[in-house]
Amino acid sequence: MMQNRTTHSKAVLMTLIACVLIFSVGSASVLAGGRAEEDVAIRRLNMGGGWVTGVYYPLAGAMSRIVHVNMDDLSLTVESSGASVVNSNLIGSGDLDLAIVQNDVASHAFNGRAAFEGSAITNMRGMFSLYPEPVQLVARSGAGIDNPSDLAGKRVALGPLGSGAEVNALKVLEAAGLSEGDLRAAERLEAGEAADFLRDGRIDAAFFTVAIGAAVISDLAVSQDIKVVDITGRYADRLMEMEDFYAPVTIPEGTYTGVAQAETVGVVSIVVAREDLPEQLMYDFISAMFDNIDTIHSAHSAGRMVTLDTALDGMTVPLHPGAERFFAEHGMSR
Repeated sequence: MMQNRTTHSKAVLMTLIACVLIFSVGSASVLAGGRAEEDVAIRRLNMGGGWVTGVYYPLAGAMSRIVHVNMDDLSLTVESSGASVVNSNLIGSGDLDLAIVQNDVASHAFNGRAAFEGSAITNMRGMFSLYPEPVQLVARSGAGIDNPSDLAGKRVALGPLGSGAEVNALKVLEAAGLSEGDLRAAERLEAGEAADFLRDGRIDAAFFTVAIGAAVISDLAVSQDIKVVDITGRYADRLMEMEDFYAPVTIPEGTYTGVAQAETVGVVSIVVAREDLPEQLMYDFISAMFDNIDTIHSAHSAGRMVTLDTALDGMTVPLHPGAERFFAEHGMSR
């Protein structure tokens, strides 16, 4: 009888030991699995892509697709954001990780000038340049606007509040010796709204800092007689004296239906990032962009102007270490 009890006790003890071992092995596996998941954890970033109706948004979307297909450790969400000034401020606050901005606005932001006086965005770093963006002053035919000085007493859309177009418009007015007070009305309108106001005769002219052939102007030209006003001669000279990133740009005849060739000045759109993003991650990001540049080229006609050869043209802020390493490997420097 005693032997039976002893045997039974040993059996119970062995069962308990086995359960403990199974639990321990299982726990270790779960912990190991957790560590493995952490090792391949996806870094989630967001990117400011401007207005949905603009050029920045589809190009940012193309970059997001490249990341999705080619980078297992990164997820990139594109945000519809205000424009260059807004994007710069969101980089500064940490609410955006990457953004597309005009190079003139980036320079102002990094150096604490113009709209950023007293609040420099010193954590902004350059990644690569995209394409030229001419300042296009579009006027209704018959409005009597042949140069920037003719804007005096007229109703003018200066671009969306906080946009690069607004910054450029105010600079053009300054180059002409004008201010907002010299206008009959100064409107802050998104590009599509400005086109509608021109079409309806509610304004006489509007500023667009967009790629040559932008749909918003192309569509307007089909339904309304318009002209792209020359910003040349003393106006262009003054602008280039004020800011060294302005450069002459020609908009060829036929770019817009019935619109003659125009001479103006332009800036460059660039991709920027927060300085504290890991060097290796940003190196991998920019490598993926240029390894899959066809995706950007097919996203919008302006995307075809994005090339490695021009990827540092007009770069006005210091490069992110990841971008700097990438370009150094290609024999390029800012």
